[in-house]
Amino acid sequence: MNFFVKKDQIKENKIFLSGSNYNHIKNVLRANKEDKLNIICLENNLSYIAQIKKFHEREIECDIIAKKDIDEENLKITIYQALPKSDKMELIIQKCSEIGAYEIVPVEMKRCVVRLDGKDKQKKLLRWQTIAEAAAKQSRRENILKIDKIEKIDDICKASKEEKYDLIFVAYEKENKTNLKEEISNLKKMNKDKLNIAFIIGPEGGFEEDEIDKLINSNIKSISLGKRILRTETAPIVLSSILMYEIGDIGGNNGTE
Repeated sequence: MNFFVKKDQIKENKIFLSGSNYNHIKNVLRANKEDKLNIICLENNLSYIAQIKKFHEREIECDIIAKKDIDEENLKITIYQALPKSDKMELIIQKCSEIGAYEIVPVEMKRCVVRLDGKDKQKKLLRWQTIAEAAAKQSRRENILKIDKIEKIDDICKASKEEKYDLIFVAYEKENKTNLKEEISNLKKMNKDKLNIAFIIGPEGGFEEDEIDKLINSNIKSISLGKRILRTETAPIVLSSILMYEIGDIGGNNGTE
């Protein structure tokens, strides 16, 4: 398990853990003095191995044993996810974080049942980021999946025109020409050390035709995922898994927990 800290919690050769980290280490893991912890600081891009020296009333004092630069990812996956009903977004965030996706951008689309106002948006974003951090801890990620602000179709089109990605595509059930296998093959032929890929997932009711037209006219590819129709909460998990297996870092000495 990894624990994330701010730069100001690192002082000389020590790290001080507090808040939810303190509670988890002391009361859930029931860690003891001299136990070792994996600690990440994203602000200075370093990963630490630290040993517990002392339990104070509200913080844990640790000695730094070793440190290294955080490994840079060879594949960054951005998921533009239409806002789903109930707690489906929480499932998507948790599982895609474990798989290794880089970022999830919630998107308001015409057929989304969920509508969030200003206050609800901020509460949801904070909740979702907390879930992403918990998933990163559990899965021993060296970074936390980003949850961007809630956007609209026009924002995706703008990102595509700015050429932010090596490939950006929309998973569309009516597509019958281009499939995912072909695009993965094309990506491999690029022979690039690092790739930045984004895909768009529609809501429970699917895309409106004008939304698809707008995306395609912004140089976003329409791709078929096969004969079966995947639920909005299933598609991003499946796609992230395939991309990480074929192009990313899944495989080799990975564990389960």
